[in-house]
Amino acid sequence: MDQVEAPIVDVSHVGALDFTGNGVEAESFKHRVDEIFVQVDKLEQRVNEIEQFYSSASKKQANASKSGSAVKDKEKHVPSMKKQQQEAALREAAAAKRMQELMRQFGTILRQITQHKWAWPFLQPVDVEGLGLHDYYEVIDKPMDFSTIKNQMEAKDGTGYKNVREICADVRLVFKNAMKYNEERSDVHVMAKTLMAKFEEKWLQLLPKVTEEEKRLEEEEAEAQLNMKLAEEAAHAKMARDLSNELYEVDMHLEELRDMVVQKCRKMSTEEKRKLGIALSRLSPEDLNTALEIVAQSNPGFQATAEEVDLDIDAQTESTLWRLKFFVKDTLEVQAKSSASIGATNNDNTNKHNSGNKNNINNANNKRKREICNAIAKTNKKNKKPAS
Repeated sequence: MDQVEAPIVDVSHVGALDFTGNGVEAESFKHRVDEIFVQVDKLEQRVNEIEQFYSSASKKQANASKSGSAVKDKEKHVPSMKKQQQEAALREAAAAKRMQELMRQFGTILRQITQHKWAWPFLQPVDVEGLGLHDYYEVIDKPMDFSTIKNQMEAKDGTGYKNVREICADVRLVFKNAMKYNEERSDVHVMAKTLMAKFEEKWLQLLPKVTEEEKRLEEEEAEAQLNMKLAEEAAHAKMARDLSNELYEVDMHLEELRDMVVQKCRKMSTEEKRKLGIALSRLSPEDLNTALEIVAQSNPGFQATAEEVDLDIDAQTESTLWRLKFFVKDTLEVQAKSSASIGATNNDNTNKHNSGNKNNINNANNKRKREICNAIAKTNKKNKKPAS
């Protein structure tokens, strides 16, 4: 098969390989490489997202009020997410049952209050129109009575009270409204004040149980949140490990393809090396740094970021040379299109303004670029044949 001998700007990515089959194998190979790179990008993105989540969650856990030893004890046995959800449902059901018992006990207190001989003014909503209390709603923001409280306690549609403190607040509101609207010496004010005192006395007897239940709920919720967080972290960590294994397998596949490329790469001619050196000198400082990183990948001893870089074209492997050639070709094409686009859209004033801001950076980059290009030029002089 004839070898491809073309200028650097015309070399295709498969032209460096000695494929047989009239280019079909080359296109198949290129397609496989493209698919792998797409797969790698997706996998790496997933790994980064999962590891960022895991890292963030770990930092929050470290800053939590619980001690590190307690967290480590939890990590020894982390229930699965499914089990966590099942336990949460059971825990909520048990808490609801305990709260219902407290509400039942509160109902006993409420019956004692409503059966008092002075409770009758508060059993039903205030008859504002019948009593001619035209300013009632201006004074009272939220009317309340014992029949309304009873209905909410017995509600089955989910609109009822969720805990005892909500009922307690409405009972107090009944008496506070009466005391607020009626004068201090009026019968209704005195009746409300007396019943409120009796209610507070009975409420204090139930309060320890309410406080104990609230503390228990708080502790259970904190423990559930910690377990859920640990379960999420464990799940994400496992996903990250699985994805890392997939990435490793892809890397191995890429290594196999790379070996195939190296085996099929033809030897670059002296003229192509000379043109490669010239093309490298046409790169921007940023792209030149990328090219040097390509060299460093196959040559660990090469200092791509050193202040002075001596790049010997002849000392590079064939695979490195072809990788450089492909990179330079693509970069110069993009660079040419970008320059044409900028020249068509930017005016001279914009260019002058931008150049003032970039002088310091460009001077440093251009100095480094000149040093590298001089080193390449020395190599090209060694490769140049004497005139006959």
